[in-house]
Amino acid sequence: MSTPRDQPHVRDRTFREDASKIRTRHLPRVMAGLRNLAIGIHRQDGRTNIAAALRHTARDHLRPLTALELT
Repeated sequence: MSTPRDQPHVRDRTFREDASKIRTRHLPRVMAGLRNLAIGIHRQDGRTNIAAALRHTARDHLRPLTALELT
């Protein structure tokens, strides 16, 4: 199981956060929050490999909604 301390590493390795060009105003914090939300949803769904979970989710636009129990 991952800890909250692992989250920056996952964000950087999976989402390439350090390479992001978003650097102005409040947008970096908003994007970090959205990335954390995506990681949290996949962890809540029982996934341990976030990169594989993102690839799996990207194949069908309804999967994120299903994970959030919105469909």
